[in-house]
Amino acid sequence: MTELVELTETIVKAIVKDPDAVSVKQFETDEDYILIQIMIDKEVMGSVIGRGGKIANAIRTLVQASSFIKGNQKIRINIDSF
Repeated sequence: MTELVELTETIVKAIVKDPDAVSVKQFETDEDYILIQIMIDKEVMGSVIGRGGKIANAIRTLVQASSFIKGNQKIRINIDSF
């Protein structure tokens, strides 16, 4: 599963100006999905979410597609700031 975290981290770091301000972690849940938490600086939050959430949805789509190709569970991605 670390492949999905690495994929998510690579995508987000390519979007922001300061890649060191990005933290991506995976959490196992009791339900039938895996939670990936993206923590970014609040100043660049808009560039990761995009207008109307388009960029965030694209990130979710790419990671979910990668998970399905590998036969893994559903993915839930939360984006938060610090």
